Amino acid sequence: MTFAPRKGLMRLAAVSLAAVSLAALALTSVPARAQAPLKIGVLSDFSSVYSDIGGQGNLEATRLAIEEFGGSMFGKPIEVISADPQNKADIAAAIVRKWYENESVDMVIDMPTSATALAGMEMSKQFEKLMIVTDAASSDITGKSCSPYTVHWTYDTYGNAHTVGSAIVKTGGDTWFFITADYLFGHSIERDTGDVVRAAGGKVVGSARHPLNNQDFSSFLLQAQASKAKIIGMANGGGDTINTIKQAAEFGIVAGGQNLAGIVMFISDIHSLGLKLAQGLIITEAYYWDLNDRTRAFGKKFFEKMKRMPTMNQAAIYSATLHYLNAVKAAGTRDTKPVLAKMRETPLRDAFTDNGVLREDGRMVHSMFLFEVKKPEESKAPWDYYKVLAEVPGDQAFRPMKDGNCPYVKQ
Repeated sequence: MTFAPRKGLMRLAAVSLAAVSLAALALTSVPARAQAPLKIGVLSDFSSVYSDIGGQGNLEATRLAIEEFGGSMFGKPIEVISADPQNKADIAAAIVRKWYENESVDMVIDMPTSATALAGMEMSKQFEKLMIVTDAASSDITGKSCSPYTVHWTYDTYGNAHTVGSAIVKTGGDTWFFITADYLFGHSIERDTGDVVRAAGGKVVGSARHPLNNQDFSSFLLQAQASKAKIIGMANGGGDTINTIKQAAEFGIVAGGQNLAGIVMFISDIHSLGLKLAQGLIITEAYYWDLNDRTRAFGKKFFEKMKRMPTMNQAAIYSATLHYLNAVKAAGTRDTKPVLAKMRETPLRDAFTDNGVLREDGRMVHSMFLFEVKKPEESKAPWDYYKVLAEVPGDQAFRPMKDGNCPYVKQ
């Protein structure tokens, strides 16, 4: 009995010591997290069909944004790492998991295809870390497959379909045949553009689906030719679109009275094709280097690094990175939710857009532009490729949030 108080005191001391140790651990771990370098992961196509529209140019544009911001956060240089998922969803998921879980990456950006984006978004949800999609296009990213931790920045299949598809149907292109990349991106373009065509009173007469990074489009073009459709919609992108157009010229598609619709095209595609082959194409983009003083200023900086003008994806990744860094600074933390809140409450006016607003479903809404590709004799200088036909306000170009069925949006 005489030893009970001593045992009680010993137990009390042990509990107190444990509490002090836990408190000390907590105090040391918070500053360690706060003082760690901010780290951004660029997951891009550096070697395949989409490398021209993103790839090394996306990595360089990310670095330009960091440089413009000042290069450091929390007293340490901002770090950038990169990887190529080979346009495969399982590889993308594995890389993003490793980055979030083992390499202290705070934000992942780019995502070259819709399949890689959706796979990466699952990791983003699991680790509650931010992902900004600048290259993938499926409208499902902010629709039925949306995530509370993902932002979709540049364009999407709904926006492009409504901008280009509507314009072409209004000028008489009311029968369509699609040549479609056989994965989510291509399926989304075909679906969204087909909806626009049918809503305007037109008709989709058929489609042919090809594998990603295809080389021979002859069988698909023969089907399109046989369909007698006025418009052959290219529901693909990058190198696949370029090959489709080149081989369509060999088959005399346009000379025979059918027209091509480039639903998702980039200035790099026009550069690869040349104006002689691309002239007259009606396309939509979110950015063109020669729109205004800010677009020209970024275009010049990018050209100095890459010796070519930026695509809309490369301008977008610069914009998204800079907006993210400013939000982290304003929030005073790298934690995802307060950073996202700052990104949403701050309008965008930069080299990419004059009127950007980030919605609750993750869609960054901004103007889209309808362009016509110039004839060779109309171009006055290198990269002078577009005539502006129209600026389409974001609330007209992009799907209304209430129609997206994003489960994280309060209806």
